[in-house]
Amino acid sequence: MATPLERRAIGKTGIRVPTLGLGGTGLANLYAAVADDEAEELVRGARSLGVDFFDTAPCYGVGRSEQRLGMVLPGLPRDSFVLSTKVGYDLVEPPAGEDIGESLFVDSPRLITRFDFSYDAAMRSIEGSLARLRIDRLDMVAIHDPDQTAGADPAADPYGASLFAEAMAGAYRALDDLRSQKVIGAVGVGMNQWQMLVDFAREGDFDYFLCAGRYTLLRADAGEVLLPLCAEKGISVIIGGPYSSGILASGAVDGAMFDYAPAPPDILERVRALEGLCREFGISLRAAALHYPLRHRAVASVIPGARSLAELQQNAAALGEAVPAAFWQAAADRGLLPGHDHLASRDATT
Repeated sequence: MATPLERRAIGKTGIRVPTLGLGGTGLANLYAAVADDEAEELVRGARSLGVDFFDTAPCYGVGRSEQRLGMVLPGLPRDSFVLSTKVGYDLVEPPAGEDIGESLFVDSPRLITRFDFSYDAAMRSIEGSLARLRIDRLDMVAIHDPDQTAGADPAADPYGASLFAEAMAGAYRALDDLRSQKVIGAVGVGMNQWQMLVDFAREGDFDYFLCAGRYTLLRADAGEVLLPLCAEKGISVIIGGPYSSGILASGAVDGAMFDYAPAPPDILERVRALEGLCREFGISLRAAALHYPLRHRAVASVIPGARSLAELQQNAAALGEAVPAAFWQAAADRGLLPGHDHLASRDATT
């Protein structure tokens, strides 16, 4: 059984992370404001649960996520936590009086993001992150969203806005240099698709990938090519969005979200069937959702969103549930596992 205290390796780096991490978007006021004291309680409480892997990025609340981690982490022994952040988004001040539009992050500083995957921008980004986090070194750094530009839809066309060449020529070279100097411990890529991650795996020397929403109990297309390739190359995978934007935590309720949109009827029907199967085996839907990706030998950790310590405690409790092998066999027999599920490629740890 996987538990929050189980630790798995990040590539061949020597870094080990718990199977449950804390993503930094909730700390950045995603969708709704979180008070500073609540954010501090969440970070401190995470460590008490054994969740000492923190993932953040400059663009989360245009610096707010890193700043809130910086309220707590500098006071802790540096070797008592693993910290990952990202490069690729510059934070810049807009011209005075310019309307900067709506943001998913509430009450953010008056800054805007600008894509820059150059060598110098990556170096500046790391300096800015260290200042906001108020620490002197980073464990893991990923190239962030090298497929995102205004109007792009990587879900529809993963190569429609490819910045692969720029990222490899600039940001990757910077991170590789810093890794060789032992300034950072691991180099990765983080994005919401798997296709371009395959290209990065074949082109560069990466320690880990953060893949969001593409290897879940409802959508596991990353399992077809990417995860076997990562297992072959010794690249660890961090799974973001294991609840598929919420429905695998909430269940098939009114307004349930799937892949950042209201869940369609076929997904609602499938989740209802999964809920029924979970009841048969006496486990929660959350438990099945968190255990599913961790069964693959390439996956090191899952980082579901948490906006409060109570939510993180729910996630930790779910991961602590025992999910029997018979559950996965029953799910497969009833056609409830994703279309790209490959049981033979997994280490059945539950």
